[in-house]
Formats: sequence, C-alpha cells, structure tokens
Amino acid sequence: MMFVEQIKEGQKVIGADGGHVGTIDGLSGQLLKLKKNDPDSGGAHHYLDLGLVVAVEGDTIRLIVPAAEAKERWSEAAE
Repeated sequence: MMFVEQIKEGQKVIGADGGHVGTIDGLSGQLLKLKKNDPDSGGAHHYLDLGLVVAVEGDTIRLIVPAAEAKERWSEAAE
C-alpha cells in the first residue's frame, strides 16, 4: 500500500465518481476508519479496505469505486 504514509486524519474520501464518502479519522490495520460525525456516517464509524484507494491528492483520498458502492462495502466494525 504505497498510499499509507500519505493518509492523515481529516482528509476527505471521495468515490471514483467524485461523490463524498466520508472523512478520515485514522487507520485501523489495513482499513480506513471514517469519522462518525461526518454527515454521511449516520453517527457511526465506518471502515473501508485500503485496497480501494487509488490516489491521495492533497487533502483528498480517491477510491477506485463510486461513492455509492463504497458505502455498500463499508462496515461498522474493524474486522
């Protein structure tokens, strides 16, 4: 995972379509941990596999899948 060192708390996560997915709270092993106070989070932390990251561009993390698909794939527990 060549992007791991570039991932920082507060970065925005967007899908391949540019849609908002969440905001980084940190990393949990090989998972992105998204903030629970993000408007799209429903008040819970969500986790996404680092393998979905295709680029880190400044304060934005871009995923290889559209935002809707990323939200279908996220989990509420670090597995």
